[in-house]
Amino acid sequence: MDSEERLAVFLDYENLALGAREHLGGMTFDFGPIADALAVRGRVVVRRAYADWSYFDEDRRSLTRHQVELIEMPQRMGASRKNAADIKMVVDAIEMAFERDYISTFVMCTGDSDFSPLVHKLRELNKRVIGVGVENSTSRLLPPACDEFLFYDRLEGVEVPDEIEPEERPGRRQRTSGENLPATPESTVEPTTSGRTVEPEAARTDEPSGPDLEVLVAQTLASLESSSGSTVTASVLKRTLLRKDPTFNESDHGFRTFGEVIKDLAARGIVETSPGPSAGDPQVFLPEHGERESAFALLRDVVATGDGPAALSGLKNLLRKRRPEFSDKGLGFRNFLQFCRAAETDGVVTLRWDDEAGDYLVTAT
Repeated sequence: MDSEERLAVFLDYENLALGAREHLGGMTFDFGPIADALAVRGRVVVRRAYADWSYFDEDRRSLTRHQVELIEMPQRMGASRKNAADIKMVVDAIEMAFERDYISTFVMCTGDSDFSPLVHKLRELNKRVIGVGVENSTSRLLPPACDEFLFYDRLEGVEVPDEIEPEERPGRRQRTSGENLPATPESTVEPTTSGRTVEPEAARTDEPSGPDLEVLVAQTLASLESSSGSTVTASVLKRTLLRKDPTFNESDHGFRTFGEVIKDLAARGIVETSPGPSAGDPQVFLPEHGERESAFALLRDVVATGDGPAALSGLKNLLRKRRPEFSDKGLGFRNFLQFCRAAETDGVVTLRWDDEAGDYLVTAT
């Protein structure tokens, strides 16, 4: 535990919220994907968001559920609330760098290049700096200044709405916020657990309520392997699962110990194991499945086994039942629809918009 990275997270909330709204199809910013991405990088000990919260009243509840401390910077007549929030964020970060030696990594969630001097100063103080920002609203000067930079729209769990193509969806009203869909049984807009409203595809295929144990473990293991580049032991995997969900308990899934979970998943071919540094703590890794061609073949097989065309909504869950570690973003796609369109380009499947179903229908070729 002593070798763990300790992370302090600072959110320039106005920059992130407006960036998501303007450049990601009107979607509402959700801290959840950032929390999951940081869980595999270390233990988050500080989470602070800075804004004039009278402008983001609906966002407070979502951030509170993620244990984010809200720093109020009210707008005053004749003053800039943006500058006030930025200055407070910089002062707090520098103060923390000097007063709390145990914090080794600072996570600056903003796309504003005004924070570049702060990033340079933190690195001078031997602190690692991770940046997070919306890609199209992030200054080109900021990412090179950081040790690592994560684009919010590329994180697992962020489903960016595709632009509406009028010729593909005739007779359908335009979305004004990127969030509204026809009120049919298969396409009703649903709120997620984070309080945001998303399209059913995102709610059903990326953020299912109560994900299966094998999906949760496989996705977490895939993130650990890609971020650390080193072997992952069962104890590290369990600790990361607890960071993602502090209520996680293997007994809820019918196992007495986490070791039994690993043995069960290994027996089913979902993970593989090898002797670890100590008895009872094996190394855990995902089996090799290949890259895009294997994923496209999996998509074709899943669609072909159904009775007729498969609706895009829910299709990703069917793939994950076959291969729990499946991730469209891990293959370089922005979302699952883009993955399916690439498969269509390769002649694996065909996509057709159905107005009656309010969804894409996918057919194996």
